[in-house]
Amino acid sequence: METTIATNGVELAVTTAGDPADPAVLLLHGAGQSSAAWDDEFVERLVAGRRFVIRYDSRDTGRSTSSPVGSPTYGLPDLVADAAGVLNELGVDRAGVVGMSQGSAVGQLLALDHPDRVASLILMSSTPGGPGHDTPDLPPPTDEIMALFKEEAPTPDWADRAAVVDYLVDAERPFAASSRTFDEVSVRAGAERAADRADDTIAAQLTNPYLIDAGPAWRPRLGEISAPTLVMHGTEDPLFPYEHGVALAKEIPGARLIGLEAVGHEIFPRHSWDIVVPAILEPTSAR
Repeated sequence: METTIATNGVELAVTTAGDPADPAVLLLHGAGQSSAAWDDEFVERLVAGRRFVIRYDSRDTGRSTSSPVGSPTYGLPDLVADAAGVLNELGVDRAGVVGMSQGSAVGQLLALDHPDRVASLILMSSTPGGPGHDTPDLPPPTDEIMALFKEEAPTPDWADRAAVVDYLVDAERPFAASSRTFDEVSVRAGAERAADRADDTIAAQLTNPYLIDAGPAWRPRLGEISAPTLVMHGTEDPLFPYEHGVALAKEIPGARLIGLEAVGHEIFPRHSWDIVVPAILEPTSAR
């Protein structure tokens, strides 16, 4: 079921699946993505495990409120307040929170600032603290990713769906694990979902989330997280090398770490689902 909710002065497009009486799982996508990044079949596997799954488009993504391209009107703390607002509007007291990349940063802060709302915390492709904060003790992105950041890649005609889909597929290639063949079929299907969902706001989706202020560094506070925590991290993550996941798990009390082989900085590729889905179901069994 899809609906639009009003919270914190914006409208957010929310999709739910499963029985609301089951334990809730809140999925938080990464920067530049929308709720379309969560494959329907992946969600169906969670629902089959008796979970009530919540996805939503964060600001500037998908069908939610959008800011002018290049001028986001919010910061990361607002995205945290939005996540709590989604739970409020759906009448969900507590949820298992699953965050990917920037969504993991939101998840960390949600667990710190709204601990009563987080039944369990699952962090994927993350780093201690937030993207944009200094981590001099941890390895930097790979040379290829650093070069990518320094280059100004030409943007497509945002009105040309085929060009946008190709752009999205090419943008994912450098972040995938290098030890396995790039799964263009699955990535292209996800790009098509994203392009169709964002429609005329795709330019904002692929620009604004990277410009927002991450707010004060919170790495020193990670020891305050009380929710049962699972860190999953690709062993070939080129943006946040595996050591970032190791450090994150060490700094959150009692956190468990699962290294995902042949996974880069990517949202749970299909070949990892047999490991990932049971790993998510286990700590989210209690409401």
